Amino acid sequence: MLRKAIFPLGGLGTRLYPLTVETSKAVIRFLNRPLIEFTIVKLANQGVTEFYMGVSGYFNYKEVYDYFGEGLKIRLKYGFPDVRIRYQPNEDSIGNADSVRIIMEYYDIKEEVLVAQGDLLFDIDLAKFYSSHKEKSAFMSIAVKFLDDAKEIRHFGVADLDKDWRIRKFVEKPKSIEEAPSRYVNTGVYILSKEFRNFISSPKVMEYRERGLMDFGQHIIPLAIESGLPVYAFELKGYWFDIGTPERYLEAVFYMLRNLPPEELEAKMLTRNVKVQGKSKESMELHKQILQNILSGNIKVDGDNLIGRHVKIGKNVSLANSVVDNYTIINDGVSIHYSVVMDRCRIDSGTVISHSIVGRHTKIGKNVRIENSVIGDDVIVGDGSTLRNVKIWPHKEIPSNVHIENIVIR
Repeated sequence: MLRKAIFPLGGLGTRLYPLTVETSKAVIRFLNRPLIEFTIVKLANQGVTEFYMGVSGYFNYKEVYDYFGEGLKIRLKYGFPDVRIRYQPNEDSIGNADSVRIIMEYYDIKEEVLVAQGDLLFDIDLAKFYSSHKEKSAFMSIAVKFLDDAKEIRHFGVADLDKDWRIRKFVEKPKSIEEAPSRYVNTGVYILSKEFRNFISSPKVMEYRERGLMDFGQHIIPLAIESGLPVYAFELKGYWFDIGTPERYLEAVFYMLRNLPPEELEAKMLTRNVKVQGKSKESMELHKQILQNILSGNIKVDGDNLIGRHVKIGKNVSLANSVVDNYTIINDGVSIHYSVVMDRCRIDSGTVISHSIVGRHTKIGKNVRIENSVIGDDVIVGDGSTLRNVKIWPHKEIPSNVHIENIVIR
């Protein structure tokens, strides 16, 4: 049984900017809780008890440690008495594989370990994955996912497999499906054998480190394969999302919202189209008000919607495939479609938000139009403004009655 998991979290998450300008990508708000919490719970339910966070840099360390600490919150919230969370020592890492090396050496890890990137969501049968790893006497096992959409293949490393699922090589980001040796892509989820620790500290790998070549996909996995070590693939058949861009973030949000049962979202069904979170007296009263307004037609709902704790919603509001996070206020006449509004926001009357993400503690004025945009944390948008295809960095203030398109505001 696998008991240990390492999450390398050192990347800046630049593709998710502005959401990750001041926040580790591992703890961005996702369905109203930190993203990586979904993975921790999923793995803890399958027997993993020790989680190692490969934090590097101020925001990656601060945001993750301040929320998770040593694991007490997870133990109390989910009833996992043995779960412990530890952190990379105060040593800078050069790539995700170097983060794993530092953690394995510092904590003297001498057993098989699971490694997963911090910006992933995945559903894997850990027992089957581990069994496959042991049966094949693999040095390293890599979870691969069959891509249904061939056009997406150019974004990933694609496995060249033999008939026994041993990996001959990876083709990184092929330009076309014709250049790809298969449609199985590297998911960033690995099992490392006991022997991996000696390999990652070997003179050859240390030479790579001196040259700054310590990325699993680009450097370490190809080196292991070229060295003749048995690297095998295991097909991940459940869901898998790389939350690397705002578009993929929204895709993952609404897939999970459609397909996860309410209990996995810490929610209950309010109506066929609405799940709500919160068990306190105050939240329950707000749920009653929201339900009354839905039944009376004052709130129109369509698709799949998630409403967080202590959310206040006015009248003549339209929600269609939306996520509204905790302590947010939505005033009269607001329309939210295929969008996420994070916690403690205020959306004033007459505003329309479509295909967008609104960051934490943001204030949107009256009669604002926001389309295909990403708004960072603690932003103020003035009345009557239109934002289309824009990204706004945290703490910015947008004047009233402006029309802004196709721009990044830093």
